Amino acid sequence: MNNILTAANLSKSFKALQVVKDVSLTIQNGEFACLVGKSGSGKTTLLSILSGLEKPTKGRVSINSTSITDSSENELALFRREKVGFVFQSFHLIPTLCAWENVALPLFPVKMDKEIRKKRAIELLNQMEIGHRAEHRPSSLSGGEKQRVAIARALVNRPEIIFADEPTGNLDSETSGAIMDILKHLNKKNGMSILMVTHDQDLAASTDRIIHMKDGKVVS
Repeated sequence: MNNILTAANLSKSFKALQVVKDVSLTIQNGEFACLVGKSGSGKTTLLSILSGLEKPTKGRVSINSTSITDSSENELALFRREKVGFVFQSFHLIPTLCAWENVALPLFPVKMDKEIRKKRAIELLNQMEIGHRAEHRPSSLSGGEKQRVAIARALVNRPEIIFADEPTGNLDSETSGAIMDILKHLNKKNGMSILMVTHDQDLAASTDRIIHMKDGKVVS
Protein backbone atom coordinates (compact mmCIF):
# COMPACT_ATOMS: atom_id res chain seq x y z
CA MET A 1 0.00 0.00 0.00
CA ASN A 2 1.29 3.49 -0.84
CA ASN A 3 2.17 6.01 1.84
CA ILE A 4 0.02 9.13 1.78
CA LEU A 5 2.30 10.84 4.31
CA THR A 6 6.04 10.51 4.87
CA ALA A 7 8.00 12.42 7.51
CA ALA A 8 11.77 12.17 7.85
CA ASN A 9 13.92 13.37 10.76
CA LEU A 10 11.53 16.07 11.95
CA SER A 11 12.58 18.38 14.77
CA LYS A 12 10.95 21.55 16.07
CA SER A 13 12.45 24.01 18.53
CA PHE A 14 10.99 27.11 20.11
CA LYS A 15 14.09 29.07 21.17
CA ALA A 16 15.95 26.71 23.53
CA LEU A 17 13.04 24.29 23.93
CA GLN A 18 13.06 21.29 21.57
CA VAL A 19 9.46 20.05 21.33
CA VAL A 20 9.80 17.47 18.52
CA LYS A 21 13.00 15.42 18.32
CA ASP A 22 14.09 13.61 15.16
CA VAL A 23 10.73 12.00 14.32
CA SER A 24 10.30 9.82 11.23
CA LEU A 25 7.01 8.10 10.37
CA THR A 26 4.69 7.14 7.54
CA ILE A 27 0.91 6.97 7.20
CA GLN A 28 -0.46 4.58 4.60
CA ASN A 29 -3.16 5.53 2.13
CA GLY A 30 -6.52 4.66 3.72
CA GLU A 31 -5.07 4.19 7.21
CA PHE A 32 -6.64 5.51 10.43
CA ALA A 33 -3.67 6.18 12.70
CA CYS A 34 -3.73 7.66 16.19
CA LEU A 35 -1.04 9.74 17.91
CA VAL A 36 -1.09 9.37 21.70
CA GLY A 37 1.01 10.66 24.58
CA LYS A 38 0.83 12.70 27.75
CA SER A 39 0.33 16.47 27.67
CA GLY A 40 3.60 18.09 26.62
CA SER A 41 4.81 15.03 24.70
CA GLY A 42 4.85 17.02 21.44
CA LYS A 43 1.98 15.31 19.63
CA THR A 44 0.00 18.45 18.76
CA THR A 45 3.15 20.21 17.53
CA LEU A 46 3.99 17.15 15.43
CA LEU A 47 0.46 17.12 13.98
CA SER A 48 0.83 20.81 13.10
CA ILE A 49 4.10 20.11 11.27
CA LEU A 50 2.71 17.11 9.40
CA SER A 51 -0.34 19.09 8.25
CA GLY A 52 1.61 22.14 7.11
CA LEU A 53 0.37 24.45 9.87
CA GLU A 54 3.92 24.69 11.29
CA LYS A 55 7.30 24.43 9.61
CA PRO A 56 9.87 22.10 11.16
CA THR A 57 13.20 23.37 12.39
CA LYS A 58 14.67 20.52 10.39
CA GLY A 59 13.44 17.45 8.49
CA ARG A 60 10.99 16.94 5.65
CA VAL A 61 7.29 16.19 5.16
CA SER A 62 5.66 14.85 1.98
CA ILE A 63 1.97 14.27 1.34
CA ASN A 64 1.22 12.08 -1.67
CA SER A 65 4.84 12.45 -2.75
CA THR A 66 4.59 16.27 -2.73
CA SER A 67 7.13 17.88 -0.41
CA ILE A 68 5.61 20.71 1.63
CA THR A 69 8.71 21.57 3.67
CA ASP A 70 10.13 24.22 1.36
CA SER A 71 6.79 25.72 0.35
CA SER A 72 6.10 29.42 0.84
CA GLU A 73 3.31 30.54 3.17
CA ASN A 74 1.05 31.22 0.18
CA GLU A 75 1.80 27.80 -1.31
CA LEU A 76 1.11 26.15 2.06
CA ALA A 77 -2.19 27.99 2.43
CA LEU A 78 -3.29 26.78 -1.00
CA PHE A 79 -2.08 23.25 -0.24
CA ARG A 80 -3.99 23.11 3.05
CA ARG A 81 -7.15 24.41 1.39
CA GLU A 82 -7.06 21.91 -1.47
CA LYS A 83 -5.45 18.78 -0.01
CA VAL A 84 -6.00 18.68 3.75
CA GLY A 85 -8.97 18.60 6.13
CA PHE A 86 -8.75 19.74 9.76
CA VAL A 87 -10.90 18.85 12.77
CA PHE A 88 -10.11 20.60 16.07
CA GLN A 89 -11.11 20.09 19.69
CA SER A 90 -12.58 23.61 19.89
CA PHE A 91 -14.52 23.34 16.59
CA HIS A 92 -13.33 26.78 15.31
CA LEU A 93 -16.69 27.66 13.80
CA ILE A 94 -17.46 31.26 12.79
CA PRO A 95 -20.23 32.42 15.17
CA THR A 96 -21.85 34.83 12.69
CA LEU A 97 -22.23 32.15 10.00
CA CYS A 98 -24.88 29.43 9.96
CA ALA A 99 -23.96 25.75 9.79
CA TRP A 100 -23.93 25.40 6.01
CA GLU A 101 -21.94 28.63 5.60
CA ASN A 102 -19.33 27.32 8.06
CA VAL A 103 -19.09 24.10 6.07
CA ALA A 104 -18.76 26.00 2.79
CA LEU A 105 -16.16 28.44 4.14
CA PRO A 106 -13.12 26.71 2.52
CA LEU A 107 -14.88 26.97 -0.85
CA PHE A 108 -15.40 30.74 -0.79
CA PRO A 109 -11.99 31.51 -2.40
CA VAL A 110 -12.83 29.02 -5.19
CA LYS A 111 -14.65 30.25 -8.30
CA MET A 112 -17.92 28.38 -7.85
CA ASP A 113 -21.62 29.15 -8.22
CA LYS A 114 -23.15 30.01 -4.84
CA GLU A 115 -25.91 27.42 -5.21
CA ILE A 116 -23.39 24.65 -6.01
CA ARG A 117 -21.36 25.65 -2.95
CA LYS A 118 -24.44 25.59 -0.74
CA LYS A 119 -25.62 22.26 -2.21
CA ARG A 120 -22.27 20.59 -1.47
CA ALA A 121 -22.30 21.93 2.10
CA ILE A 122 -25.83 20.75 2.79
CA GLU A 123 -25.13 17.32 1.26
CA LEU A 124 -22.29 16.91 3.78
CA LEU A 125 -24.47 18.10 6.65
CA ASN A 126 -27.01 15.47 5.59
CA GLN A 127 -24.26 12.84 5.68
CA MET A 128 -23.49 14.02 9.23
CA GLU A 129 -27.23 13.67 10.00
CA ILE A 130 -27.69 17.36 10.84
CA GLY A 131 -29.02 18.70 7.56
CA HIS A 132 -32.07 19.97 9.48
CA ARG A 133 -29.72 22.35 11.36
CA ALA A 134 -28.19 23.86 8.22
CA GLU A 135 -29.52 27.37 8.85
CA HIS A 136 -28.66 27.44 12.56
CA ARG A 137 -25.71 29.38 13.97
CA PRO A 138 -23.15 27.68 16.26
CA SER A 139 -24.63 29.28 19.40
CA SER A 140 -27.77 27.17 18.97
CA LEU A 141 -25.91 23.88 18.31
CA SER A 142 -24.79 21.28 20.85
CA GLY A 143 -21.14 20.28 21.14
CA GLY A 144 -21.73 17.13 19.12
CA GLU A 145 -23.56 19.08 16.42
CA LYS A 146 -20.74 21.62 16.24
CA GLN A 147 -18.22 18.83 15.73
CA ARG A 148 -20.36 17.29 12.98
CA VAL A 149 -20.34 20.69 11.25
CA ALA A 150 -16.56 20.84 11.70
CA ILE A 151 -16.13 17.38 10.16
CA ALA A 152 -18.35 18.35 7.23
CA ARG A 153 -16.21 21.47 6.75
CA ALA A 154 -13.07 19.30 6.77
CA LEU A 155 -14.55 17.21 3.96
CA VAL A 156 -15.94 19.97 1.76
CA ASN A 157 -12.71 20.46 -0.23
CA ARG A 158 -12.48 16.66 -0.79
CA PRO A 159 -9.11 16.36 0.97
CA GLU A 160 -6.51 13.62 0.60
CA ILE A 161 -6.06 13.29 4.37
CA ILE A 162 -7.78 14.49 7.55
CA PHE A 163 -5.85 15.67 10.61
CA ALA A 164 -7.91 15.60 13.82
CA ASP A 165 -6.59 17.18 17.03
CA GLU A 166 -8.50 15.87 20.07
CA PRO A 167 -11.80 15.88 18.10
CA THR A 168 -13.73 14.44 21.08
CA GLY A 169 -11.92 16.39 23.81
CA ASN A 170 -14.87 18.71 24.57
CA LEU A 171 -17.57 16.04 24.28
CA ASP A 172 -19.23 13.59 26.67
CA SER A 173 -18.54 9.88 26.24
CA GLU A 174 -21.73 9.10 24.30
CA THR A 175 -21.20 11.97 21.87
CA SER A 176 -17.51 11.07 21.57
CA GLY A 177 -18.50 7.58 20.49
CA ALA A 178 -20.85 9.00 17.84
CA ILE A 179 -18.11 11.26 16.44
CA MET A 180 -15.67 8.35 16.35
CA ASP A 181 -18.25 6.27 14.49
CA ILE A 182 -18.41 9.02 11.84
CA LEU A 183 -14.62 9.13 11.49
CA LYS A 184 -14.39 5.33 11.27
CA HIS A 185 -17.15 5.30 8.65
CA LEU A 186 -15.25 7.87 6.59
CA ASN A 187 -12.15 5.73 6.89
CA LYS A 188 -13.64 2.30 6.19
CA LYS A 189 -16.38 3.16 3.70
CA ASN A 190 -14.82 6.15 1.92
CA GLY A 191 -11.14 5.16 2.23
CA MET A 192 -10.28 8.45 3.94
CA SER A 193 -6.80 8.62 5.49
CA ILE A 194 -6.95 10.02 9.04
CA LEU A 195 -4.30 10.95 11.61
CA MET A 196 -5.83 11.74 14.99
CA VAL A 197 -4.40 13.01 18.27
CA THR A 198 -6.20 11.85 21.42
CA HIS A 199 -5.70 11.26 25.14
CA ASP A 200 -8.46 8.63 25.16
CA GLN A 201 -6.91 5.17 25.11
CA ASP A 202 -10.25 3.48 24.36
CA LEU A 203 -10.76 5.62 21.25
CA ALA A 204 -7.17 5.07 20.17
CA ALA A 205 -7.59 1.31 20.51
CA SER A 206 -10.34 1.34 17.87
CA THR A 207 -8.05 2.77 15.15
CA ASP A 208 -5.72 0.86 12.81
CA ARG A 209 -2.46 1.87 14.49
CA ILE A 210 -1.33 3.71 17.61
CA ILE A 211 1.79 5.89 17.49
CA HIS A 212 3.13 6.64 20.98
CA MET A 213 5.00 9.87 21.72
CA LYS A 214 7.08 10.71 24.77
CA ASP A 215 9.29 13.74 25.38
CA GLY A 216 9.10 14.80 21.73
CA LYS A 217 9.99 11.40 20.28
CA VAL A 218 8.02 8.54 18.73
CA VAL A 219 8.72 5.63 21.07
CA SER A 220 6.56 2.93 19.47
